Amino acid sequence: QVQLVESGGGLVQAGGSLRLSCAASGSIVSIYAMGWYRQAPGKQRELVATITSVGGTNYATSVKGRSTISRDNAKNTVYLQMNSLKPEDTAIYYCNIQAWTQGGEFDNYWGQGTQVTVSS
Repeated sequence: QVQLVESGGGLVQAGGSLRLSCAASGSIVSIYAMGWYRQAPGKQRELVATITSVGGTNYATSVKGRSTISRDNAKNTVYLQMNSLKPEDTAIYYCNIQAWTQGGEFDNYWGQGTQVTVSS
C-alpha cells in the first residue's frame, strides 16, 4: 500500500553533482524516518544518509561533508543533494521510509532504486 518513486539518478563526471528525490505515497499515516541507501556490484547495501521527520540526520562517513539530506514532510518527500561526486559513489541508490500505515503497521518500505554512475 506504500509506493516510493525515486528520481534524479544519472551519469556525471567526478566532481559533479546530483540531486536525488523520493516521493512516498499510498496508505501512509505518519513517517518516522526517511533515507537513502546504496549498493554497488559485489557489495552489501549500505546507509548513505537518513533524516527523521523532526530533522535529525545521520550520514555515512564516506559522504559526510559532500551530501545533504532534506525532506518535505507535507509531500512525504526526501532529497539527497550530492556534490563533489567520486567514482566510488557509483551504485544503485534506494529510498527507504520507516512509517506507520493505515493498516496499523510500522515497517520499512523500499523504492526500486535509481542508478548513479560517476565517471573519471
